[in-house]
Amino acid sequence: MIMPRRKGEVMWPRLIASKILSKRVGSNNFVADFPSDTETWLELPSLNKKYLSSVNILPDHEETETYKIFASTWNVGGVAPTNDLNMDDWLETCNTTCDVYVFGFQEVVPLRAANVFGCENKKITMQWNSIIREALNKKECKEKKGQNSSSSGDWNSFESEKSDSQKFRCIISKQMVGILISVWIRSDLLSFVRNPSVSCVGCGIMGCLGNKGSVSVRFRLHEKSFCFVCSHLASGGRGGDEKYRNSNAAEILSRTIFPRGPSLDLPRKILDHDRVVWLGDLNYRISLPESDTRLLVDKEEWNALLENDQLRTKLKDGQVFEGWQEGTIEFAPTYKYCPNSDSYYGNFGSRKGDKKRSPAWCDRIIWFGEGLKQQLYARGESKLSDHRPVKAIFSREMKISRKLKEFQSFFWSERFEQMTHSFDIHSADDFKCNARTSFQI
Repeated sequence: MIMPRRKGEVMWPRLIASKILSKRVGSNNFVADFPSDTETWLELPSLNKKYLSSVNILPDHEETETYKIFASTWNVGGVAPTNDLNMDDWLETCNTTCDVYVFGFQEVVPLRAANVFGCENKKITMQWNSIIREALNKKECKEKKGQNSSSSGDWNSFESEKSDSQKFRCIISKQMVGILISVWIRSDLLSFVRNPSVSCVGCGIMGCLGNKGSVSVRFRLHEKSFCFVCSHLASGGRGGDEKYRNSNAAEILSRTIFPRGPSLDLPRKILDHDRVVWLGDLNYRISLPESDTRLLVDKEEWNALLENDQLRTKLKDGQVFEGWQEGTIEFAPTYKYCPNSDSYYGNFGSRKGDKKRSPAWCDRIIWFGEGLKQQLYARGESKLSDHRPVKAIFSREMKISRKLKEFQSFFWSERFEQMTHSFDIHSADDFKCNARTSFQI
């Protein structure tokens, strides 16, 4: 005899899973090169009243500057990066240097039960951040080779380095199970960054664990708020599976909540920000028979394939991503490849019982809000996993106060260095209390 469920009983698995998740990913914990309490940083120069008086005398006017933002997404299939992984071609820093770099990864660890329910492997975050740091600061890193690196939590050793020793610094790095997002910014722009924070949403097992979901980050650059959403949505290539991806996206939009900030006026929801970029393995497929898809891929008939692309359909009808934009796709589908190969999985037949995997543009970058101009939308050719990475470069004009620029120059002056060293605001104990640690790689 089957006993009927009592009212509320069906919710217990989700409530328990939610408790597990909330203890493990916390909405405010992230790794950075500098203290994230930038309100405190920006208040410190008020101690030097003579300096502020000289700044206030200056006439103020706005200047327009153009900033470039690099955003990328890569499902690495649970494969750890090799020490000799070269990201130079991917970043093209010798040809195009951007001001902000946002790296989104999925499946940085295999999505097995031990990784979903157990302790997170922070070592993998360290590995990826080390590779990113060296690629963005290539000249500086070459000079430092052979020196012994200190532990990731040793803030005092990190503080001994000069701010200008690296061109780029990490302002936010956050991992939730297999999802990792890492945000880097030009060192001379650090004093313009305010209110960095994160918000994690799990949409996986039991509807809330982190094998699927998103890690969203936000910060203010000058007076504009930016939000970047790194997500891994529900998989599946069968008819109707896209409804699960739609549901994941809707949950991410509704459940992502950022702190109000000290002045209680910061945007809390994703769409409340001035500029939003969503990147990740969105897992949308092509709604065509597998044989037709493979034939069109062989002929490089991208437009015919895109007419049946599930995400493009959603962007047009506005069911989930109303108002979002995507650049023109002029590259081959990014999924699914045979290991260490340029051949799509199943091109040469598959074993009995294997799941079919038609080629698809699973890995995407879309954006929301006015003012962002996309200059590049392309894929890479690394064979590290069964996905190919995707990148985009955006430009954005911003108006900047002359007084604020003068204020910034003070931050990187010797006077500010002397002032900050006289206060014990960067101790390792402070970072432990705030659950934010600096990594020294």
